Amino acid sequence: NVISDILSSQGISVPVIFIDTLHHFDETLDLARRSQERYGFDLHTFKPEGCHTREDFIARHGDNLWKRDDLVYDYSVKVEPARRAYETLGARAVITGRRRSQKGDRATMPIVEIESTGLVKINPLAMWSFQQVWSYLRANEVPYNALLDQGYKSVGDYHSTRPVKEGEDERAGRWAGEEKT
Repeated sequence: NVISDILSSQGISVPVIFIDTLHHFDETLDLARRSQERYGFDLHTFKPEGCHTREDFIARHGDNLWKRDDLVYDYSVKVEPARRAYETLGARAVITGRRRSQKGDRATMPIVEIESTGLVKINPLAMWSFQQVWSYLRANEVPYNALLDQGYKSVGDYHSTRPVKEGEDERAGRWAGEEKT
């Protein structure tokens, strides 16, 4: 929401894409609603293809797909809906909230990326730390995910996210005990 707040403060409105994996925490869905109400942006929600509910997803892919095949799961709930969103909206560039401090593949990400499809990804917060984001949210009374108050520093799907412990990396709570983050 840092980006939404900065754009809004400059009178800039852009369409916002929300990828609903159908496995979000209720707090995440609430944040999307509150953010849309506060900033008035045009919110475009994309879900896994052919699914409107978690039950639809389970009927199509079986239960616990993330345990059976995490790559198929990620593609089904994130990659495919994002690609469909970009195509549907005719996006040639997107602004992300990804940061290098989130480590893993993001640790060396450039501020501007160009994907093989030609899509330009702009990462204006690439150099920000979790603490800088948190300070901005608090100082500007920006809506944030209530799970941050419960020790989460990075929020994904309910089944693969836990609060981080003191001294742990901010993404340690994502896919804990697994190879991925």
